[in-house]
This record gives sequence, C-alpha cells and structure tokens, in this order.
Amino acid sequence: MKRYGTLRQVSDDVVGCRLCPRLVDFREGVRVRRAFEGQEYWRRPVPGFGDPDAWLVIIGLAPAAHGGNRTGRVFTGDESGRFLMEALHEAGLANKPASVYRGDGLRLEGCYITAAVKCVPPDNKPTPEEFLACSGYLDAELRLLGNARAALALGQMAFRSYMDYVRRAGKDVRGVRFAHGASYRTDGLPVAYASYHPTPRNTYTKKLTKKMLVDLLHRIKAAHCSAIG
Repeated sequence: MKRYGTLRQVSDDVVGCRLCPRLVDFREGVRVRRAFEGQEYWRRPVPGFGDPDAWLVIIGLAPAAHGGNRTGRVFTGDESGRFLMEALHEAGLANKPASVYRGDGLRLEGCYITAAVKCVPPDNKPTPEEFLACSGYLDAELRLLGNARAALALGQMAFRSYMDYVRRAGKDVRGVRFAHGASYRTDGLPVAYASYHPTPRNTYTKKLTKKMLVDLLHRIKAAHCSAIG
C-alpha cells in the first residue's frame, strides 16, 4: 500500500484514479439532469475536504450522481449535502449552512469530510471489490488526520467501511453493530460514531431529523472538544 505524506497527495491520486472500470464507466456516463443543463460535470473521483487539523472526521458512502459527481466536492450540490451542512453549521462545525459548489466560501472548522468510495456507484451500491480498491485512500486520509479524536459514519455501509479500517489496524471489531447514535471506542484510534445517512429517503420520512443529527454532533463535540465554544 502506498504511503502518503500529505492529504494533498492523497487527493491528487484520488482525482486521477481509474482502478474500477465499472465506476469509471458509470461516473463518466451520468446523464446531465435538466436542472443542471449547461453545467460541466466533474465526472472524476471526489477527494475529501475540510480542516486538515480536524478533530472530527465524517465519512459518507460515495459521491452522489448529481451532487459530488457534478460539483467535484462530496456532499455538495444535493439534498444530502444541504441537510448535512445545515446541521454542521448549527453545531459550529461549518461557517455557513450551505454547500453548493467548489469555491462557494464554505469552510469546515475542526471537521473533515470524506467518502468510503470516491466515485459515484450505480444504484448507490459499490461492490465489495470497489470498497477494497478505495480502502487505501480512506486509510491514508485517516492516518494523516492525526488530530482526529472522533469519526462519524453516515449510514451502515460507511460505518462498515470505518470498522474495516479499525480491523485493518489490528483491532477487534466483533460484536460491533450499526445503530444511530451508537459509539465504539478503540485504543489508539478515533472513537467511532454512527448516524443514519442524510439521504432524502431518510430525512423526508423523518427517520433522520435535523434535531437528531445536531444533537449527535453536539454530543460528539462535548465528548471530544469540550474546550471549544
């Protein structure tokens, strides 16, 4: 596995990655949605972004077809990103409650956001082989975020990816189960937290409400960053 010295090096390799032929074909072939006609889609893998000194890492599943795959920034330009950024802003982790496009002035504070799989997958379902192919990038990001004390996984598949990272680090993950608000502590690694994913399928049905996510963020912040106002 390649050893990286900086997050920028990881990002550069992510953007140029063509390891998974199915994902390459799909991301490049996504049809432009009528609402975005005239816009140039990113159509490449999407690296993580945020505060390099972050104490909190947020892990999603993958870029959305008309979100990150269009804008080039994860959780940007779609409903999931809008919901997440409003919650992060309310919790004091983002300087504004919107994530619309790269260069929109959004700044994460003490927080870094990435995805388990860096390319948009068909039906939002990466294969086990695609998770594995991307694992080196996620592992590198987590290793380089040396100040991270907590990792919040959004959705069951992202949570499983973080547990795979914990397992690759030689830790025991037997008995760990996904549940919204659950937390798991492992010596030497960021404490794992789980949340339902902020997909419209969950937020429109109130399976995940803004209050649920904001309350969880405040709980994580109180546990790991009590000195921050």
